[in-house]
Amino acid sequence: MDLRRRLLGSLCLLLGSLLAMTTLIQLYSLRSDIRAEVDASTRLVNVLAAAGSAPAGDAGAVRALFAGAGLRHLSIRTADEPPPQRAAHPLPAWLGFAPPDHGERAIRIGGQLLYIAPNPESEIGERLHDTVQIWITLLFFSGTALAVTWWCADRALSPVRALEAGLHRLARGEPDPALPAFALREFRRVADAITHLARTLADARGAQHALARQLITVQEDERRVLARELHDEMGQTLTALNVTATHLARHANMLTRDAVAECATDLRREIRTCGEQLRAMLKTLRPHGLHAAGLAQTLRELVLGWRARHTDIDFELDLPTHLPDVGEQLSLTVYRVVQEAVTNVVRHSGASLCVVRLAVRTGSLVLEVRDDGRGLPAEGATWHGGLLGITERIAMAGGQLRLVAGPAGGLRLLATLPLPVPEVTEVPA
Repeated sequence: MDLRRRLLGSLCLLLGSLLAMTTLIQLYSLRSDIRAEVDASTRLVNVLAAAGSAPAGDAGAVRALFAGAGLRHLSIRTADEPPPQRAAHPLPAWLGFAPPDHGERAIRIGGQLLYIAPNPESEIGERLHDTVQIWITLLFFSGTALAVTWWCADRALSPVRALEAGLHRLARGEPDPALPAFALREFRRVADAITHLARTLADARGAQHALARQLITVQEDERRVLARELHDEMGQTLTALNVTATHLARHANMLTRDAVAECATDLRREIRTCGEQLRAMLKTLRPHGLHAAGLAQTLRELVLGWRARHTDIDFELDLPTHLPDVGEQLSLTVYRVVQEAVTNVVRHSGASLCVVRLAVRTGSLVLEVRDDGRGLPAEGATWHGGLLGITERIAMAGGQLRLVAGPAGGLRLLATLPLPVPEVTEVPA
């Protein structure tokens, strides 16, 4: 059952109960009114019959009959009584209604001359009594309706406190909101959305922890590789330099000019080798000349480097004729994404072709890395390792990443990155 039906059903039940109660009260009041009218009519007939049978001169006995009769709507007096002086009731005057004065009618019953006149006082009193009853009923009706509405709303909205507690648990970092089962459909939907949010947050936290572990692992691997290369390559080169310099220092007086020139040539060669090794290490840590040479030239060098490694994969690079200046930060993002994507192709795809394409769209840069390898596994992409790093880099640049199957098999990595807005420099007039 949903919230609307529950509230509507409760209110309909309340209204039906109150209407039934009001009907019973009115029927009881109608019953009392009918009995009072019948009794008053019976008393009037009895009094008139008794007055007609009374002796003609016995006016006092007739007056005593009328005084204790409890007549309604009428006033009756004998001929020897003065006409009554009645003050007008204030309620009809306040309502703008004054009952017409019909005066007295003289009738003779038996030996008695009686004067009968209408008396609205009893009817006004009855109407006032009925109005008070209606007001009491309405007040009771309104108070009960407000109380039941408050109770129904409080009961129906009580699950909100459980939803709020579940959100507070998520805010404190707890993985499970621990929501109870809700009877109302609306709250079940909200609870399902909060549970889905909890799963999404748990996945995001897991990805964040995995990325942190990956960053630490990559950092340690880079340090280990850098230390090994410094030891194995530059260490040997520096050792050779040291040996040649030591030889010159020890035998400087005995060496001929040609021997000194040969030692100098060796020193130059080793220093050149050392410089090349240093540039290769720096290029691994950060692409050299990315800002100066531009993104296009850096990508060409990256693809040429993979072609030179003889990986049995044919690499193709498709760049636009004119590539705008995208800035150093976006250039580095594109370079790292291409570097990681091509590395994944070489390691995992089993492809024979890898195409890197860069295109400029309105306000964005579209990068595509496509291969003809195995494609995605049946269970979908696994968002960890290099793919997680690519996702984080693109998200930091404000872009979007999609992984789709290639037209002839394989995998297509599509990244859309927003181009930086050029700064407008105002020229003073």
